Amino acid sequence: MNARRLVAFLLCLSALTACTQVGGQKAGSGGRNSWTVPGHLRLGMPDEPDNLNPMFAHTAANEEFDALIFAPLFRYDDKGEYYPELATELPTYQNGGISKDNKTITVHLRRGVRWSDGAPLTARDWRFTYRAVMNPRNNTKLLYGWTDIASVQLPDDYTIVIHLKKANAGFLGALAAGGAAYPPLPEHLLGSLPDINKATFNSQPISSGPWILRKWNHGASLEFIPNTRYWRGPPKLEALSWRVIPSVDTLFAQLQTHEIDVYDGVSEDQIDRLKNISGITVSKKLIANWRHLEFNTSKPELSDVRTRLAIAQAVDWDRINDVIYHGYNARAHSDIFPGSWAAPNIPLYKYDVAGAARLLDAAGWKLGPDGIRHKGERAMHLTISTGTNKQANIQAEVQMQQALKNIGIDLAIRNYPVSFLFAQNGPLYTGQYFLSWSIATNAADPDNAGDWNSKFIPPHGANTSWIHDATIDQTSEAATRTFDRSQRKALYQKEEERLHQLVPAVFLYWENSYNAHNSDLKNYKQAPYVANNWNSWQWEI
Repeated sequence: MNARRLVAFLLCLSALTACTQVGGQKAGSGGRNSWTVPGHLRLGMPDEPDNLNPMFAHTAANEEFDALIFAPLFRYDDKGEYYPELATELPTYQNGGISKDNKTITVHLRRGVRWSDGAPLTARDWRFTYRAVMNPRNNTKLLYGWTDIASVQLPDDYTIVIHLKKANAGFLGALAAGGAAYPPLPEHLLGSLPDINKATFNSQPISSGPWILRKWNHGASLEFIPNTRYWRGPPKLEALSWRVIPSVDTLFAQLQTHEIDVYDGVSEDQIDRLKNISGITVSKKLIANWRHLEFNTSKPELSDVRTRLAIAQAVDWDRINDVIYHGYNARAHSDIFPGSWAAPNIPLYKYDVAGAARLLDAAGWKLGPDGIRHKGERAMHLTISTGTNKQANIQAEVQMQQALKNIGIDLAIRNYPVSFLFAQNGPLYTGQYFLSWSIATNAADPDNAGDWNSKFIPPHGANTSWIHDATIDQTSEAATRTFDRSQRKALYQKEEERLHQLVPAVFLYWENSYNAHNSDLKNYKQAPYVANNWNSWQWEI
């Protein structure tokens, strides 16, 4: 996942938003819907976290969970801008938070903040977290941004001075939320451990955010109660339930029967049916989630760029987007959000089945009498993996399977629960896959070195395509070393052109996220980046 922009407050975001209330008469007391449980919000979620410690967690569910239970130094608001949380203000040149040489960041923390167990939360907790992230004994999922730190000073318990080895335009992202950003962890609980890989905290964390996890019913629900010690004061809600519902069909059914109040990311084949459900509000927003086919370039069958390009050209991606996903999403030309100032100009791969066959011939893959291509002793037998939670994704795999059969590639479907697909010991991060069909989420800064730079091939990061290219490494690195947007934009254009040439992935769409929620719910605001739970302390029902 990408780091974030140091100057995100200048972001010009062209996200599409809309909000529609759908029918329904209020029959409950006080003019509420009869099914509303006052003060208790029920979230319908397709997945649950794979680890409750942000350092070790990989799924999108974790980022939504973290927004509920942890307080980072900064959040992202519904416009994609930094929103001070534990920090009193965003570091800038004007307030002295960023030095003139761009290599020293000073953050001032709020006083009086406490963990849910009553212990004070201070700069010492952030320093401990930095040391834990960098501790080689810990299985930290991503080090991006943290390895740029030369040293840390604490002039007092409420001031953090971070000295960078070299300028990093996206460094503030490591202090925010999502990806390689980790909130302060409690030194008083974890500081005496040689490593925290198996700490009780990883499944029973205390809270610095709006909510306390009361109970985790694995595979069924997570139940939350207000954190009365949260520095803003307790949330307006009295209880929050996270219902784990892996099937989108069941999610929709429970939205219809009003057993859940929120269904975020409504499946494309269900959107048109939302108008038939009474008492809900439907909103839409273009968000920084990009669906893509990723290649494991370390596999001999996929190490030749001609093979990857052949696969890219053999599939009718427009048809998949229009038919399987009903045309609701915006075709993706790259992995940089189209609303970003850094969005590049990159063409789509052409649909050319005959050309795909010629590429495979040129790469030495010859069609055998069994209808499968062979090269020496190897046969072109591949697998593709996605999460088991969404039928449309499986239908897309079937379309790819049929398309690749036409050019002599045997594609077997091997799917997993999302929590395992993205786990540290799962197929993506261990390289035990050929093709993956998944969603990735960006933060506000266009920095994508964590996804493509060879320094971040697992276990050192999230470059799960295993691509290793000097041009990509150089441009992705250089783009973080200047704050000049014109220079950065040119570097990202060059990097994305190289990615297009090497085909470590095929980008299908940017998600137009449809959210359906109980019309009694107030102050729920979709966000383009990281998590919709960013302001849960304001929710009311």
